[in-house]
Order: sequence, then C-alpha cells, then structure tokens
Amino acid sequence: QVQLVESGGGLVQAGGSLRLSCAASGRTFSSYAMGWFRQAPGKEREFVAAISWSGGNTYYADSVKGRFTISTDNAKNTVYLQMNSLKPEDTAVYYCAAGRSPLVTTTRAYDFWGQGTQVTVSS
Repeated sequence: QVQLVESGGGLVQAGGSLRLSCAASGRTFSSYAMGWFRQAPGKEREFVAAISWSGGNTYYADSVKGRFTISTDNAKNTVYLQMNSLKPEDTAVYYCAAGRSPLVTTTRAYDFWGQGTQVTVSS
C-alpha cells in the first residue's frame, strides 16, 4: 500500500522559510517523478515543483522559481521542498504526489497523493 505523508507545514511570517517533507513508502519509487502541488481556498490545485527520483531533473512553477528548492533523500525515501522568501500568496495546503507520466506539471500525471500540510504566511 502506497503512502505519502507530508509534514513541516505551519505558520510563518512573510520573508521566512519552511521545509516540507514527504515520506514515501509501499513500493519502489526509483522510476517515479515526485511532485509538490498546492491548493488555496477557492482555487484549483496548482503545480509547484517536481523532481525525478534520481534527482537528475527538476521543474518549478514560475511563481516559486528562485525561492523554492525540491530535493530527494533516497536513503530515507523522502522528498523535500525548501521554501524561502515566503510570501502571503504562498499560503495553501501543500500536497506531495508520485507518478510515472512525463507530464509532471499536471495533476493527472500523478497516481498517488498525500493528505496535505497547511502552510500559512502572514504579512
């Protein structure tokens, strides 16, 4: 049974940092891409960042490029999202996802999703 468990969300002031973690279990993910998405109230779920499990390729939404960094720790089967220079508009529930489609910026590329972790950035 595949499980993706996010952690690390919380309340932070604008300009601050948070690191989200996604612990993956239940299968071998070496052929998977791992993605982070976010969803704010009343809005659609949107792509934030993605990485191939080998770490060779990374992808970012324009809105987070230069501020967020996605990485993996293969030994721990964990994906991280380091978020710096946070802005109030980054406030959302952040979801981790795993999938094998090359369309890594779209929700339909992902087969498995975590339960989400809330990130709130105060101004």
